[in-house]
Amino acid sequence: MPQTVTRADFDQVMVPNYAPADYIPVRGAGSRLWDQAGREYVDLAGGIAVNALGHAHPGLVAALTEQAGKVWHVSNSLTNEPALRLARKLVDATFAERVFFCNSGAEANEAAFKLARKFAIDTGGADKYEIIATTNSFHGRTFFTVTVGGQPKYSDGFGPRPTGIRHIPYNDLDALKAAISDKTAAVIIEPVQGEGGVLPADAAYLRGVRALCDQHKALLVLDEVQTGMGRSGSLFAYMEYGVTPDILTSAKSLGGGFPIGAMLTTADIASHFGVGTHGSTYGGNPLACAVAEAVLDVVNTPETLAGIRAKHARIVARLQALASETGVFATVRGMGLLIGAELAEPFKGKAKDFMTAAAREGVMVLQAGPDVVRFAPSLIIPDADIDEGLNRFERAVRAVIGQ
Repeated sequence: MPQTVTRADFDQVMVPNYAPADYIPVRGAGSRLWDQAGREYVDLAGGIAVNALGHAHPGLVAALTEQAGKVWHVSNSLTNEPALRLARKLVDATFAERVFFCNSGAEANEAAFKLARKFAIDTGGADKYEIIATTNSFHGRTFFTVTVGGQPKYSDGFGPRPTGIRHIPYNDLDALKAAISDKTAAVIIEPVQGEGGVLPADAAYLRGVRALCDQHKALLVLDEVQTGMGRSGSLFAYMEYGVTPDILTSAKSLGGGFPIGAMLTTADIASHFGVGTHGSTYGGNPLACAVAEAVLDVVNTPETLAGIRAKHARIVARLQALASETGVFATVRGMGLLIGAELAEPFKGKAKDFMTAAAREGVMVLQAGPDVVRFAPSLIIPDADIDEGLNRFERAVRAVIGQ
């Protein structure tokens, strides 16, 4: 019989690197969750942009169950059918010609950075290894990726960092012009900075980054861990901009909640990862790939992608109306179903307060730094759940600001 556990057990048995909420979800269906006490929540957080099709989607349950009855794991001295099917569909749907599977966004970015340096050194010499990233970016929690991410709070305190990494302001093409050189191996950009505040790149900026990379024979790496798999309203955000990367990373929504990451690139660049140069024990796991294939089959349809755009408009209109009535938000921004509501000056620094109050009202939202409330719900969330979730969120906002 399962042992009874509570939130208090976390503090007794878990490493204290997280500070989870005071409730534990135990069941989900669509865009609703229930905790141990049976309390219901509307989920506008999506597991931080992960639960692309909500909770317990029947198609994902069926794919996982079917694969679980066949084969769970094989070593990477073998391949497997779900991995090959998923890779083929990703190649057919994108610029990419080759795919590498792993287990998370951090691992996908780690692979991207290693491949970019390997390619650059192989083709441009030993001095061509510098990586340019942007301040307030986020690319994962391995030591390499957290160093490339431009947020010192995540990389301080761990001793000497990997070298050859430079940081410049986001959306500042002049800063990149001053920093890039023939020693640059790669420039890494999030089309929308997620953890940095839900900040979309300007179209002219991203086109300029592409041109500068071409000029200096540097690879353009787009981190689409948070924006990919329909989150932006296109399958990947680069399609919204019309700017093609050399390497793209994906995770989060790719597995709809099952851990998987992917690095996509061209055949020429991929050839520099010869046998034995990189690997992942669980990468390409049949269970993960079967689920991700089912996610892709649902997301990459005109109906789903059009629905994401319509839901974006519905949420933004409601948040803007709330901002007009209360003055709580300075701006509402984002793409598709990755939306950030930036707090107005009197409420700066209180994003966590709004998130906590929202949970008390029965709705789950996120923060993106101290000044932005973030929304990343299921890509197929029903309009009724959007409306009910935002009704609850409005009550939370008014409770915090005293209106």
